[in-house]
Amino acid sequence: MKNSRMSKSLPRRPRGELLYGRHAVREALRAGRRPFHTLYLAQGIKKSPVIRDIQGLAQKHHLPVQPMDRRVLDEWLEGVNHQGVVLRAGTYPYVHPEAMLARAAAQSEPPLLLLLDRVQDPQNLGSLFRAAEAFGVHGVILPKHRAAHITPAVVNASAGAVEHVQVGLVTNLVQTMKGLKDAGLWIVGLEARKDAVPLNKADLSGPLALVVGSEGAGLSRLVAETCDWLIQIPMRGRINSLNAAVAGAIALFWAAQVTGEVISHQ
Repeated sequence: MKNSRMSKSLPRRPRGELLYGRHAVREALRAGRRPFHTLYLAQGIKKSPVIRDIQGLAQKHHLPVQPMDRRVLDEWLEGVNHQGVVLRAGTYPYVHPEAMLARAAAQSEPPLLLLLDRVQDPQNLGSLFRAAEAFGVHGVILPKHRAAHITPAVVNASAGAVEHVQVGLVTNLVQTMKGLKDAGLWIVGLEARKDAVPLNKADLSGPLALVVGSEGAGLSRLVAETCDWLIQIPMRGRINSLNAAVAGAIALFWAAQVTGEVISHQ
């Protein structure tokens, strides 16, 4: 009963989307693509360089910063590891695939898109967004149904990378693939099949959309049939499969090298 009374005395969870985690919150503030409402910091939190960055960005956005008992943040986030940093923000700003092509054109680069077919695990999705941001992908397209979307868990899993990536939600992934073909893109599906072209022998130059399938089933039949061709990652080990995030990251790196998207930061 004592714990119950204590829980009732805590402040109620605010409305809106609660982003959490130091890196996720910092990148959301750096990207500045959402409306922001309040930054909550756990009372007594140590002023690390990341926390100082977050406080500076909050000041830049004229964002109120409210110290909060860590127990309150624990209850609001239902026990996830928020690291003492919570940001109340607006919803994620999805864009139309045409905006991704326009972004590539504005950068005078061949489009490099990532399409995800029924990827449902937030950790895998977050990892794919980290790879997409790292390798200069111009946009990521998700289906509206039977797939994970951009939630605070995905933002945290991506370490905030998704806040810098253009993401679109489409009703019909196959129709979107056909539209991208009409726009001049090659559609390449990543699938571990004997008839798939080995990644190191595939021509991934030019405008390209890479399609990655779900963790268990891979690409759906219609999606695979709509691809211009399929590629697979050659492997020498005893375990002949990689999860969606690892396989997608490898293929994106290879494609980015071919198209010249990866730039040395030396």
